[in-house]
Amino acid sequence: MKHGIHPETRPVVFRDKAGGSAFLTRSTASSDKTVVWEDGRTYPVIDVEVSSASHPFYTGRSRELDTAGRVERFRRRYGRG
Repeated sequence: MKHGIHPETRPVVFRDKAGGSAFLTRSTASSDKTVVWEDGRTYPVIDVEVSSASHPFYTGRSRELDTAGRVERFRRRYGRG
């Protein structure tokens, strides 16, 4: 790597709010909040809404859609013709 052209990376903990999981990786992102990791060291923590631990595509759990309610609402509003 060329020196001076790449941003500095540091260890950062990403914590998934929805799934309750966290993982330690290197990133250029920074945060004012910190957390004590399993190794006893303190790292900056970044809270994310969705990660691979909670995303429906990766977990195989899909969201249930209320299609029956939509159809009934449509029929009430516009009639059956």
